[in-house]
Amino acid sequence: MTGRTFGILSPFVGGDYYGAIIAGINAAAVAGGDRVMAVQTLDPGSHSADRSGLPDFDRPLAWDHLAGLALLPGAVADSYAEKARQAGLPVVQVAQDGCGSAVLADNRSGVRDAVAHLIEHGHSRIGFAGYLAHYDLRERHEGYREAMLEHGLDPVLFESADNHESGGETVAEDLIRAGMPVTAIVVGTDRNAIGLISRLSSAGRMIAVVGFDDIADAAYLKPALSTVRQPLDAVGSAAYDRLSHFISGQVERVPTVFVPRESCGCPSQGFPIAESHTRGLFSEVQYLQSTLNIQYELGIALLGADAEDPRSVEWLSLTPAVAGCLGLWSPGDSSLLQLVGEYRTSVGAPDAEVPVAQFPPPELFGAADGEAGDVVMVAPVRSRARDWGMLAAVGRIQSTTPPGREMMNHSGSLLGKALDYQVTMAALREQEERLRTAALRDHLTGLPNRLLLEDRLTQAGLRATRDPEYRFAVLLLDLDGFKAVNDTLGHAAGDQLLIKVAKRLTKLLRRTDTVARLGGDEFVVLVGGVSAEDGHETVRKAIQTALSEPYLIDDKPVTVGVSIGVAVSGDTSADPDRLLREADAAMYREKTARR
Repeated sequence: MTGRTFGILSPFVGGDYYGAIIAGINAAAVAGGDRVMAVQTLDPGSHSADRSGLPDFDRPLAWDHLAGLALLPGAVADSYAEKARQAGLPVVQVAQDGCGSAVLADNRSGVRDAVAHLIEHGHSRIGFAGYLAHYDLRERHEGYREAMLEHGLDPVLFESADNHESGGETVAEDLIRAGMPVTAIVVGTDRNAIGLISRLSSAGRMIAVVGFDDIADAAYLKPALSTVRQPLDAVGSAAYDRLSHFISGQVERVPTVFVPRESCGCPSQGFPIAESHTRGLFSEVQYLQSTLNIQYELGIALLGADAEDPRSVEWLSLTPAVAGCLGLWSPGDSSLLQLVGEYRTSVGAPDAEVPVAQFPPPELFGAADGEAGDVVMVAPVRSRARDWGMLAAVGRIQSTTPPGREMMNHSGSLLGKALDYQVTMAALREQEERLRTAALRDHLTGLPNRLLLEDRLTQAGLRATRDPEYRFAVLLLDLDGFKAVNDTLGHAAGDQLLIKVAKRLTKLLRRTDTVARLGGDEFVVLVGGVSAEDGHETVRKAIQTALSEPYLIDDKPVTVGVSIGVAVSGDTSADPDRLLREADAAMYREKTARR
């Protein structure tokens, strides 16, 4: 075994087209003693490769691990392939035209056979419908044109908007509006054909139809869909062979086969009835039910009210994944991924950082059982607000779902939203704390304001009511000479003085005591647990001494005095409001005496 790793870049890492090719490459790689890694290049949550356009994917993901790259249609720009070649990586284009080596389905031959078959049925007005933005669709159209011209017939083209059912529906509308100018039509994809047949049938119109791909649905439609089968497993196997024995510029074409059924006018062959076939269909139903359950549980786990931290990736236990890890872009270096979560593997999370060219970590490849169909899959974790990083997981290739409905695309989308939600909630909590602080704290000194002081006084009063032995003192302070500082040095100097006073008071008192600013140069000190009738005197004298020491304001010494009024709870009263009024009166008596 050579043990090489080959990367597959695809818009999606699953589905009945991309997934089938990836599964073919993987099967051939396992037989050859190698392994593959499949990378989704579209943003998670994308519904269609056609509608999403060419992905903005340009990072050298896992290049240090890889012995070559297979590029599926619409995965990356040509510039990405060129950069990979310059870095020394062999590159094989799959089902698309491009510079260098390529593996293509022989789209033309199967379509030529389909046209010839329709002509045998007596059709001469035969059209073609397809989304010609893709190379392989253009090849199919060329095969149709060649066959029509060979038989002396005029080609007629109807362009669809995409490769899905919706594209076929728009073609059907065009046909109806044009008065059904053709009696038969070759359609670029089976999904286009399904949409076309459905729309024509609802309008009471019908023509002979041939699709392309031979997806699983084709044989079970009514009428069963005639189609051209491209053996995607053979395409995948040929892609691996080209990578394994790389020769620059070599192009290989895999034959396609026309499969006649009812939709072209052939008689029905019925359904194949066999126990193995029936059990296979039942397994598909179970698989789809399991997929629906997984998607539901993932939504609850990542976005529900009781959702845990999504960065831990423990939620992967709800999926068929056997291992995984999450890397988020490092705040200081966008070429590094910080490993923040791991599942059934040890990669150094949550502290390790790896270059993007070395992600995912090699430990993840060791968890993949290639013979059982496991591969390492990677998908971007993005939202509209932010590019978060990369999710890597080891699991089976989902090759029977429609493209974009597989676990990696769904998980990446939910994870991006969960991380957005986490950041939003943290910002809201921070804003709530700022608002709470603004409501309860003095904006200049940071001390409790009148509102918070009232709450502390109320709590002290309640405690004194419950415990007659408990006493507390209220000291009201007013600075002597503060107005002179404001008048001579300015209000900015006055503010500096108030801040310094607040710091001296906070440093002087215990943490259980409260220092508050009422406004201007008035402060209140609440001292709990006063042991004797004159226990507050020690605090008062300490404050008097500390605040009378000189201050340095703008490099100038400033001295102020302080008048202090005191009221102590006792047998007569523990009412905070009354004590505050008594302290205020005592303070003014002292200030008057000083004057």
